Amino acid sequence: MEYKYLTHINSPDDLKKYKYEELIPITKELRQYIIDVVSSNPGHFASSLGVVELTVALHYVFNTPYDKIVWDVGHQAYGHKILTGRRDNFHTNRKLGGVCGFPSIFESEYDAFGVGHSSTSISAALGMAVSSCIKGEKDKHVIAVIGDGAMTGGLAFEGMNNAGVQKSNLLIILNDNNMSIDPNVGAFNQYLLDITTSKTYNKVKDEVWNTLGKIKKFGPNTRAFIQKIEGSIKSLIMNQSNMFEAMNLRYFGPVNGHDVNQLVKVLEDLKDIKGPKLLHILTKKGKGFDAAEKDQTTWHAPGKFDKKTGERITSKSDKPEPPKFQDVFGHTIVELAEKNDKIVGITPAMPTGSSMKIMIEAMPERAFDVGIAEQHAVTFSAGLAVDGMLPFCNIYSTFMQRAYDQVIHDVALQNLNVVFCLDRGGLVGDDGATHHGVFDLAYFRIIPNMTVSAPMDEEDLRNLMFTAQLPNKGPFSIRYPRGRGVMPDWKTEMKEIKVGKGRKIKEGNDIAVLSIGAIGNLVKELYEDFDKEKISVAHYDMRFVKPLDEEILHEVFKKFDKIITLEDGVIQGGFGSAVLEFKEEHNYTSKVKRLGIPDTFIEHGTQRELYKICGYDTEGIFKTVKEMLNK
Repeated sequence: MEYKYLTHINSPDDLKKYKYEELIPITKELRQYIIDVVSSNPGHFASSLGVVELTVALHYVFNTPYDKIVWDVGHQAYGHKILTGRRDNFHTNRKLGGVCGFPSIFESEYDAFGVGHSSTSISAALGMAVSSCIKGEKDKHVIAVIGDGAMTGGLAFEGMNNAGVQKSNLLIILNDNNMSIDPNVGAFNQYLLDITTSKTYNKVKDEVWNTLGKIKKFGPNTRAFIQKIEGSIKSLIMNQSNMFEAMNLRYFGPVNGHDVNQLVKVLEDLKDIKGPKLLHILTKKGKGFDAAEKDQTTWHAPGKFDKKTGERITSKSDKPEPPKFQDVFGHTIVELAEKNDKIVGITPAMPTGSSMKIMIEAMPERAFDVGIAEQHAVTFSAGLAVDGMLPFCNIYSTFMQRAYDQVIHDVALQNLNVVFCLDRGGLVGDDGATHHGVFDLAYFRIIPNMTVSAPMDEEDLRNLMFTAQLPNKGPFSIRYPRGRGVMPDWKTEMKEIKVGKGRKIKEGNDIAVLSIGAIGNLVKELYEDFDKEKISVAHYDMRFVKPLDEEILHEVFKKFDKIITLEDGVIQGGFGSAVLEFKEEHNYTSKVKRLGIPDTFIEHGTQRELYKICGYDTEGIFKTVKEMLNK
């Protein structure tokens, strides 16, 4: 497609050169450019399509990067990146060394705040707005764009609560599309629906915008206009409570988020209204691409697709493929729950991604999507457990970081039997540093009462889930990676695994490799190479970081003077550190080399590319074995 306008827009200043009437064709080109690039270079899709008009309007009206736009959730920001000098490099999105899939302060001055986890925008933007007040920058505007379900997160409400008592010039734009990755849930979603359908609200909305439309320049009559607006809203509150107004945020809307001309007018007017305020816009996730509008969950991040037909392009193989670990979890929890009526499932807004949706559909009364609220998910699980239920709380490893206090205070301290299933453990690939689940082995192993495990394959995942739901197991974590396992025939009969018991899966005499979790399969890929080089490598799958299998460790340290530990997680404080602590406590002298993630944040790229950067791809493991044996 030929881009008449977009080719010439390399910054918001270029965008401002165009006439107001030209914004509609510019939005059409921007939407098509996103479709063109993402169809062949997979990434997040539907979210950015839904905010194309808002993105153009924001950069047309505000003086970025002096004025600050904080995007929440970050995968809404593709259009923003394209308009702010990254159009020609956008084809490298989420690739190693390329454009980051989320806003990053290290990438562009237009990315005001790094965002990958949700619900952070209001708090961060408020901090910037207060800073501007302190510095006397009275002309600066700070905008928080919050959407895709992020308003269901508790942090968003904490930010709004504080914003209402500050006098800073903060604009919150609520992008209401009724979706996160899956449809929004909870009472707040119903509240927004009530606002958008209320005749009273829409009557006041019309009066508000008709009044604002009369304000050409602020002059002597401005105070009367503003008082009329405030009077209308106060009258409205007498009939129906407005939560935002109750927090001292001036509420405006709802407004059609796909009318770029109206958005420009509204934003221009709101620029001149001081203090904290909230603009409620209505958008459709996936707007402008028929398949994405109809199935917004699938098209949140669809992979490659035919941009003309909407057909998704999937790789085909004659061999049966192993399932994804999350799908094994989803089917297994239903299988267990059918036999154990105490089992319940909890997920914070990731029913499809975690495959908890399988249980939600099979047993809707026993499976709960609690919204983007990880802290609540954990304490809700604790409340279920203390009353005799057996909750399986499924949270992505990187998001579990947000609920750490609840894990310690509400679950572990009370020694409650909550099973934490940590999806996306380890380096997840293209989503990058904000989404790598690399800290859980380290931060969970220091918590008293906590069992910390990681299955190497689908059979072990099922067995660990079976084990965790047996009586008196206490807090129990099971972490597994993003992607497919190794067993096409994975539906094995489940059996108990003794807690703290690993397994030897290959005999050897020269050197021992101790692995934890699915990353151990990389060692298995090297068995033939070791044999060709006549290197006798013993391989142990330890299964548990806590408690460690001390019987295996004594065996290994007595037999081998050279040992390698392998983990898909941070080295500092993780599995390798636990092995070193054991070595020191028992005065062993063997040399131990730890392979894992060094003390740095890892960028985006494919999993194999990132393993290589960290030195524990198959080549790195083989090289380390040879180096240790040659010393």
